[in-house]
Amino acid sequence: MNITKVFGIFAAVFAIAYTIAFEWHWELFSYHPRTGEFGWGQQPSKGGPVMHWYGAIATGLLAAFVASAAALPFTKTRTPPLWLGWAVPLACIIAWGWFLRAFFLR
Repeated sequence: MNITKVFGIFAAVFAIAYTIAFEWHWELFSYHPRTGEFGWGQQPSKGGPVMHWYGAIATGLLAAFVASAAALPFTKTRTPPLWLGWAVPLACIIAWGWFLRAFFLR
């Protein structure tokens, strides 16, 4: 079993899942730094800023681990395309530029 064959799948799925989680607010949890509390999903402010980034990272990691584990048996007979690990994350970076265009064009 060659686990290195799924690294490209992991990178692609993580980039897509992170982008979806952050753009559509599907974070696993939110963190309130002022009170030191964590809460499931997207939470409203509790007297200070709310950090959704940690939850978006966790969502991406969970999706990427599950997809990589599911793809592992298929990599015994097939090798995923090499471009998958860099083209999909690059496309997500371009999508992030589009999502944040208002911030850059002020």
